[in-house]
Amino acid sequence: MLQPSSSRCQQNVSAYNVTGFSTLPKRIQYFLLYRHCRSFPMLLDAPDKCGGPQNSADVFLLLVIKSSPENYDRREVLRKTWAKERQHKGAWIRRVFISGTSRTGFKKRRLNKLLKIENSENKDILQWDFHDSFINLTLKQVLFLEWMERWCPHARFLLNGDDDIFANTFNMVEYLQGQKSNDGSKHLFTGSLMEGTGPVRDPPSKYYVPVQVQESEIYPPYCSGGGFLLSSFTAKTIYNMSHSIELLPIDDAYMGMCLEKAGLKPTSHHGIRPFGLHIPIPNVDQFHPCFYREIILVHRFLPHMIFVMWDEIQNPHLQCENVLRNTENNKQGV
Repeated sequence: MLQPSSSRCQQNVSAYNVTGFSTLPKRIQYFLLYRHCRSFPMLLDAPDKCGGPQNSADVFLLLVIKSSPENYDRREVLRKTWAKERQHKGAWIRRVFISGTSRTGFKKRRLNKLLKIENSENKDILQWDFHDSFINLTLKQVLFLEWMERWCPHARFLLNGDDDIFANTFNMVEYLQGQKSNDGSKHLFTGSLMEGTGPVRDPPSKYYVPVQVQESEIYPPYCSGGGFLLSSFTAKTIYNMSHSIELLPIDDAYMGMCLEKAGLKPTSHHGIRPFGLHIPIPNVDQFHPCFYREIILVHRFLPHMIFVMWDEIQNPHLQCENVLRNTENNKQGV
């Protein structure tokens, strides 16, 4: 079941009167019944992550990584690679994983125990007692923004991303430090820009949103949810707007709705590639580190590939001139 077993939030029984309710997939029915629920018990916390609210401006970049309880191997690799907490060019980088709960019964208890052990060692997990699923990603985002408002209100910038991305946090810091007129107190929301898209109306699709959930045939502009960068100002603004916008089961589109209501727009960044880095050249290693050294993030990496790629792009002897020149020549048919 998609609703949280331990929440005191009651079903919105009026959802049963929605036209065609009984024909909707079970996950959509549950979404409509519990869409209004936004308060859940917090199972794991990291209140000192930013040094307390009063010191949170010392955090230049907060990495906010969406992770389901089962994904232990992904979290461990990220802790050792691009999401390692460190200082770069005078800027402090901090990390949190945000999670719900998975499975039921014994399996749920074991996974909760896993996260508890991880958090005792790393102090980097925020977990709430709601069902961790694709359809509840928006809820996860809103709960995090509420946590940030309380414990980390002055962190300058955030990366919001999935736990299967490969990212270069050094490039992120340098890009953000290059925003000379913005120390996090002005609007910034950038990633892979999506414009002119609308709800998927195909019931078997993972992204299915029926008219009973969202009537509009088009979403406002938004950035793909695999990963995007935003300022503290924009995160607060999205949280404030979310109070008056019903949750949508597509989290990245929901962010776009909040931005639109605030009169803000997302922008595109060529170094953020949530749909992968396509190298249209035959007989070339698609995972050569030279192609990834300058990007900010790429979606869909297996844990071992993240580990290897991070090591390779740190290699001070990595020579990219010939690789990139040959690739460009091949593109031009030389």
